[in-house]
Amino acid sequence: MAILSKIRQRSIFLIAIIALALFAFVLTDVIKNGGLSTGKSQRIVGTVNGDDLSQQDFAEKVDQTRDRYGRGFTTTQAVNQVWEQEVRRIVLDGQYDELGITIEGDRVGAIMQDALRDNPTFQDENGVYSQAKLNEYLATIRSNPDQSMYNSWVEYENTLAKNEKQNIYFNLIKAGLNTTFKEGEMAYGFENNTRDIEFVQVAYTSINDDDVSVTKEDIKNYINTHKEDYKTDAKRSLRFVKFEERPTQADELAVRKEVEALLNERVDSRYNDTLPSFAEAKDLPAFVAENSDINYVDRYFFKTELPAATRDSIFKMNEGDVYGPYKDNGYWKISKMESVKQLPDSVQASHILLVYAGLQNAGDETRSKADTKALADSLASVIRKDKSKMATLAPEYSADGVSREKGGDLGYATKNTFASTPAFSNYIFEGKTGDVGVVESPYGFHVIKIDDQKNPQRAVKVATVAKVIEPSQSTVDETFTKATKFEMAVTKDKENFATIAKDSIYNVRPVNNIGEMDETLPGQGPQRELIRWAFDEDSKVGDIKRFTVDSGFLVVQLTEKIEKGTMSVDEASASVTPLVRKEKKAKMIMDKISGSDLSKIASDYNTSVQTASALNLMNPTIAGAGREPKVMGKVFGLEEGQVSKPIEGDKGVYVVKVNKITPAQKMENYASFSLQKTNADRAAVNTQVVTALKEVAEIEDNRATFY
Repeated sequence: MAILSKIRQRSIFLIAIIALALFAFVLTDVIKNGGLSTGKSQRIVGTVNGDDLSQQDFAEKVDQTRDRYGRGFTTTQAVNQVWEQEVRRIVLDGQYDELGITIEGDRVGAIMQDALRDNPTFQDENGVYSQAKLNEYLATIRSNPDQSMYNSWVEYENTLAKNEKQNIYFNLIKAGLNTTFKEGEMAYGFENNTRDIEFVQVAYTSINDDDVSVTKEDIKNYINTHKEDYKTDAKRSLRFVKFEERPTQADELAVRKEVEALLNERVDSRYNDTLPSFAEAKDLPAFVAENSDINYVDRYFFKTELPAATRDSIFKMNEGDVYGPYKDNGYWKISKMESVKQLPDSVQASHILLVYAGLQNAGDETRSKADTKALADSLASVIRKDKSKMATLAPEYSADGVSREKGGDLGYATKNTFASTPAFSNYIFEGKTGDVGVVESPYGFHVIKIDDQKNPQRAVKVATVAKVIEPSQSTVDETFTKATKFEMAVTKDKENFATIAKDSIYNVRPVNNIGEMDETLPGQGPQRELIRWAFDEDSKVGDIKRFTVDSGFLVVQLTEKIEKGTMSVDEASASVTPLVRKEKKAKMIMDKISGSDLSKIASDYNTSVQTASALNLMNPTIAGAGREPKVMGKVFGLEEGQVSKPIEGDKGVYVVKVNKITPAQKMENYASFSLQKTNADRAAVNTQVVTALKEVAEIEDNRATFY
């Protein structure tokens, strides 16, 4: 009680202590993260010309992009794509605002009418675009409790308006790009004014590299003179040892025994029930689903489609026969012949493809999935009654532009032709000539008519149970132990990472110049967490960390940190040293050349006098020497008969004499050359303008903080 009494007496003092501790904790975090403004910065992915990209909005767009492209599209790919889109949007919106480019509602309506003119949903009974039909459709989707379709429509309208703004902006720039007749004459002259020359080339290779020293000071001076060429983003380099979880022989044998056990009856101890063997199982899809690591495949195969190593043994089996266990592509397998039938090796079919809103290939289609299925069933019913209707309905309804023009005819196809749409393939190969049906695929609903089937032959349906050959828990534990011991050893002695690895017979793999928004390590797939660690401000050169990956562990050491700015001497040395050496060789050669007698210069350097004819500035290449734009520029500044001073070229030092100048023939006008240059300039606007706007924009990129 005495203690509690004392605590009560000092309660104000304790509250003050706790408050100070909390304040110190918060202040430390503020200082660590760059000041009192971090509350905002923690919600901002980036800033472009003063416009903030909020983390919440950006994340929603990343999720939408991933959903659009599917599981194969990684988060980092989506982040980078959304970032490029947002930067482009902001820099262009700034230009629209500055120029007063706006799109009013009536203009959007006109654009929409052009876009929807050929869509049957918005046509009257005469096949003519109807504003009333559009208004009726909009009223329907606006009143629907599920607002997803209406929101998609609004986004569609916004996209039309955005595209129109962009077209106006680019067209304004293109309108300002015109080439005068004088410029056209110059372009004509670049191609048709020619020179005949004789020259001596003293190649840089005539001086050994070992005879030219390049110091760090030389490299530093070169970088300072060419700073724009040696800017660099933040980079990191590291090295790692991989501890891979690989199944041992004992692991492989255990998996084989597990598969073999399925060949016999088994007792399920959970329910005291006897389970049938693979051969006796009646419901093969269920048996495979219960026991296999690979899904049941409900289709027929020709012999050539079976695994090469086992196709002869499996294909000749009778219905009910079992083959295996056999090893195939990292699995132990057993297979049972489920059924045998005759199937054609090629089929001619026709189809009508109907798409609906939300599919990647839907374009501007706004029809719902349910309405599309109902339409498909209706068309199939019509075609069943009169097969010739396929040829007249396909051009009107099908979204398949290629077959639509042929009355829906797909021609003859083999089973592999439609590998990406197995339901479609199964229908036309397993059905009968004349059948009409509806099949769904990732592209929409197909109304299919089987027109012809050729060369029936043996095909088999095989049920296969497969167990992946993977490391056991004891193997995984052993791998983890090895990785942990190595991590502890190199953490204790960071300077000897490579030596410790070598002593343990581990392979060290270096990875250099990783970018801040890179996603993968060579040969290791996506490793975003690892890359974020390498760029964390708390990670220091020499630090060690272990990462869990799909097939084991990586023990990683950070070996170099290069911050954004100008390359260091060491970083640029590999690329700059040859350039500096070439400059020094050029000076050495030029200092020794005297006089203008080409024969004497050639003799002094044990080379020969060469000739080149009909040279022009459009193609600055010298026969026998290669592309030398700087030399060609000097040549076209010389008079006929004049000899140049030594010229520093790309491959050597040149002394040139102009033997003949052939001016281009005069033309009445140069309009065609002016037009040619104008068209070339305008064609580059759409890409070059956005690139230029990005280069001058003020961009703060914080993506790596969030992703």
